[in-house]
Amino acid sequence: MTQPLVTAEQRARLLAVGEARAAGQDIDPLPVVRLFTPDAHAIWLLAALDPADGDTAWGLIDLGIGMPALGMVKLSDLGGIVGPRQKPVLRDPYFHATRSLSEYVQLAQRDGSIPD
Repeated sequence: MTQPLVTAEQRARLLAVGEARAAGQDIDPLPVVRLFTPDAHAIWLLAALDPADGDTAWGLIDLGIGMPALGMVKLSDLGGIVGPRQKPVLRDPYFHATRSLSEYVQLAQRDGSIPD
């Protein structure tokens, strides 16, 4: 059995930020979870989850082509993605945000990839 992409605690934090965004609050949250493909160069640094569907996540997306950008992705879609060696998307259990999402975006756009 594979591990869930987000833990219950992470889901609660992502939903709280999603609710604040849905309410129109101008916030610059810390990313909550880092997902990645172990056999490709894709990374998703997620900061919010849409409370309307509980599946649409928002954050910094880096598909490994040198153009990281803010965007949305469905967790259910990520659960079905596999890399070239058939490895699924994984959660980084060691990730702890050290800067706000906007700071990650600035560094990623400057460097062409999400900083570790």
